Amino acid sequence: MFCGCAIGRLGDPPNSNVCEICLGMPGTLPVINKAAVEACLKTALALNCDIPPHTKFDRKNYMYPDLPKGYQISQYDLPMSRDGFLELDGRRVRIRRVHLEEDTGKLIHAGDKLHKARESFVDLNRAGTPLMEVVSEPDLRSADEARDYAIALRTLLRTIGASEAEMEKGQLRAEPNISIRRPGSEELGVKTELKNINSFRALHRAILYEVVRQTELLESGGTVVQETRGWSEAEGRTFSQRSKEFAEDYRYFPEPDLPPLEIDPVWIAELRLALPELPGARRVRLVSDHGLPASDAVLIAADRDLADLFEGAVAAGAEAKQAANWIIGEVAPAGKIPTAEHLADLVKLLTLGSITRDQGREVLMESVETGRAPSDIVAEHGFAQVSDETSLLAMVEAVMEANPRAVEDYRAGKKQALGALMADLKKRSPQANPKVASELLLRLLG
Repeated sequence: MFCGCAIGRLGDPPNSNVCEICLGMPGTLPVINKAAVEACLKTALALNCDIPPHTKFDRKNYMYPDLPKGYQISQYDLPMSRDGFLELDGRRVRIRRVHLEEDTGKLIHAGDKLHKARESFVDLNRAGTPLMEVVSEPDLRSADEARDYAIALRTLLRTIGASEAEMEKGQLRAEPNISIRRPGSEELGVKTELKNINSFRALHRAILYEVVRQTELLESGGTVVQETRGWSEAEGRTFSQRSKEFAEDYRYFPEPDLPPLEIDPVWIAELRLALPELPGARRVRLVSDHGLPASDAVLIAADRDLADLFEGAVAAGAEAKQAANWIIGEVAPAGKIPTAEHLADLVKLLTLGSITRDQGREVLMESVETGRAPSDIVAEHGFAQVSDETSLLAMVEAVMEANPRAVEDYRAGKKQALGALMADLKKRSPQANPKVASELLLRLLG
């Protein structure tokens, strides 16, 4: 955020992406990363936030082993944005602020399987990494809503290019603040903040657990303490880490080594114009322009690459619903994306009945790996199906002649006999179009 170090990646040796500024060495001075400021402003605009003309950085003072300077450069009373919202299932979740700060390092507790950790190490690769914090208002009412909100936020960040937002890689964190209240009451209860959450599933489970814990505590006559609690995925429970600080405990004051920022309205206008179509708007358009079911549109619009692939394939001549089915059922789970032209080529082959779905999967994978067109792969492997009834007639008659018992059983009302006839047909002629062959066989069976 304030130096030129590379961003630490998973698997990098500890403390290999650090410099004097990351380490908080005396005499070093921070310099603001313009790209991080731009990513923060783009996110704020996508979240419908107001961008004030003036902003500044502040020192957040606290002592912790993973904080080299003894303070964190953050934002307090003049954040880069405030008062936005995110549309979630037809209603708005208010966004209090989107601001920038620097990340801290990481503590590694070492021990063995039989004993608790005996030593702690500090990895400062992550220290100083640009950290954008999106703070929502208390508008989420359940674990389901919190999970869906986090997923929607990830989709938005990926769409505008602000972050890859892979939760499992530490690129996105969710730190829910949980409180409960009596039915009919407007007063929020004492909140706890949860940390150590590294998946959407863990987010959902942690909130459910904490709601039950607080409810049981209050119903037994106890009180909820404002604190930070960690989530143990292995044990499926939260545990107390430390008492929750208030803003005054951090002794905020303006960062003396960084100048206040004046946000140019022209720059904001340019960033707003450059924003891509956002997921919500694209979801609506996929339904209206391409006739997709809302459920398909939600899945495709959630990933910008998949949405671009879908629209590119349709533009190249693919039938929309068939293209959507293949993207949702085959492309997305495989995690390998073909070109739009190649997907369109594949969908056309399937629509014409030239290949089976099983063959289509094989062709798709080979196309992605080699970059070759599906039609070329089909021709090379001889996958093309025989769909002409005249060509199939002799095959069907030969199957019936070779299986008189199955023919007799079918005509006697044993409909399962058709399976045996089709199995023999497929064995004799793998290229026979099963749909056309089945229709022809039924016709001859009477």
